[in-house]
Order: sequence, then structure tokens, then C-alpha cells
Amino acid sequence: MLETPFCLRVGHLLPYSMSDSNTTDFTNPSTFILLGIPGLETSHVWISIPFCAMYAMAILGNFTIVFIVKTEPSLHGPMYYFLCMLAVTDPGMSTSILPKMLSIFWFNSKEIDFSACLTQMYFIHCFTLMESGIFTAMALDRYVAICHPLRCSTILTNPIVAKIGLTMVLRGGMFALPYPILARQWPYCRTNIIPQPYCANIAVVNLACADARASSYYGFFMLFCVFGMDAILIAVSYIQILRAIFSLPTKDARLKTFGTCSSHLCAISALYIPNLFFSLLHRFGQNVPLRFHVLIANVYLLMPPMLNPIIYGVRTKQIRDRLLRLFTHEEA
Repeated sequence: MLETPFCLRVGHLLPYSMSDSNTTDFTNPSTFILLGIPGLETSHVWISIPFCAMYAMAILGNFTIVFIVKTEPSLHGPMYYFLCMLAVTDPGMSTSILPKMLSIFWFNSKEIDFSACLTQMYFIHCFTLMESGIFTAMALDRYVAICHPLRCSTILTNPIVAKIGLTMVLRGGMFALPYPILARQWPYCRTNIIPQPYCANIAVVNLACADARASSYYGFFMLFCVFGMDAILIAVSYIQILRAIFSLPTKDARLKTFGTCSSHLCAISALYIPNLFFSLLHRFGQNVPLRFHVLIANVYLLMPPMLNPIIYGVRTKQIRDRLLRLFTHEEA
């Protein structure tokens, strides 16, 4: 079966030898066994502490972003509406994996129903697609605001922003659907052991005892035609943005204009740079222990939802000032 050379974040996790797994005589098991982090079972409780902290920070930070944008009329604009969409999507990614992960770490509850496994797989991909789409929409917003500032209010009206957001949600839901549909049709008779704490697509499909290349082909399609298209649109937007910035007459004007894009660029970097690193690790890190792959993959799934509100809170002056006023008012 072909491997899908995609990042660990969306669940296309490392290959492993099926000959090393326990095999049984069953066919199409009703449950799978999630091992957590292989080789670190005795440390599961301690590992759960930073994971919980990251999740709590993600929930608090993203809720704060939504609250600030909602209560501050000056922030009622396309850029901040898209930011709210991101703040709602990010915790969804973490929530799709963390509850089951903690049940494994705390209560050794390793079984997961086959349907629940496919549902988790669906939501991992759905939220990942939504996040990628929202980043693309935010790049479009920055392009319009910088390259066509006089027409920004007429191009990105509230109804248009709402339609873009709805499109990203529907896109994520529809393109994620084939993953569990394809996984459901394969017969599973090798083993029901998944060497990680959540149902990654490639880890589940690797358990199939039939030719499951259709799942791998769809993974390639998603990588190049969907995520690749998002990356191209973001790159083209920023090429045009940089051209507009460098055409400004003064250095201060260039720095001020570029500063409006810095938060978005930092958030994209926090997503795509580790994405590239893990893709290379997946392809060339065969000698790296499995537990390292799984541990880092889990950290990366929880880190962007925690980092994004910090990035936008620190680097976006309007949000930072509103947050300072909020705390100052409460202290007064």
C-alpha cells in the first residue's frame, strides 16, 4: 500500500511494520486498541500534564479573542471576523483528540469503537481543512486591505465574509468525508492495535488486509489539490502584498503596512514550518524511535490552537490594547 507523505498533524502518521504487531484471527473488529505513546506508558500521567495545560491555554486564549472582538465595536471588520472563525476552529482540533487521549493516559481506557474511531478521523481532517481555508481567507483579506484599500469595504462586506466562512466550513465537511467512508469499506483482519492515542487515517488504513490504495490516492489528492492550492493562494497573495508594500514612498509606511500582516505570517509559520519538518521526519526519519514520532505529533496537534491567540494577542495592537483596557478596568 502506498504511503501518504503528509504531515503528522492531519493524521497521516508514520508507517510501522505490521509484522511487529500482534495478529489475531478476527475479521472487521468492532473496536480498536489505542496504545497511547508506545514505550512511554509509565509516563502517561506526567505527559498528560503539559497536554492539559496546552489545551486549557488554547480554550482560554481563543475564548478571549472571540470575547474581545465581540465586545469591541472598532474590531468589527473582516480581519477580526476571520480571526474569530480561526479561534472557534482551533479548539475543535484539540477537542477532537484530547478527551480520548486523556482517558488512555489517566484510566488506561484504550478501546475505541470502530464508528467512534472513524468519527474522530473525520473531525481531525475537517478542522484541519477549515483551518487551512481560514488562513487562505485571511491572506485574501490582507491582500484586499493593502492592495485595494479604497475598495476594501465594498469588496469584503459582512455578507461576503459570512459566505466565505460558510464555504470554508462546508469545504472542510465535504472533503473530510471520504476519509472515514473509504476506511469503513476495507476489511480489517491483521490487528486492531493502533500505536498512538488517536485514530489517524494512515494508521487505521494500514491495518486493512485489502488493497487500500484508494485511501492513499485520496490523501495525495488532498495534499496537492486542496492544501497545495491553499498554499499557492497564500503565496500569491503575499507576493502582491509585498509588491504593494515596497512601492510605498517611506520606510515607516512600509513597516506600518507590513505590521498589519505580521500576525498572520507568524500564525502561518507556526502551522506550515513544523508541517514541513514533520513531513521530512516522516519520510527520512526511519531510525527515529516511534515514541518520538507520536509524542511530537501530539504536541503539534495541540500547539497551534494554543499559539494562535498568543500570536494575535501580542502582535495585533488593537487586540492588545483592548485586552490591557479590560484588565485595567477590572483592577480599577
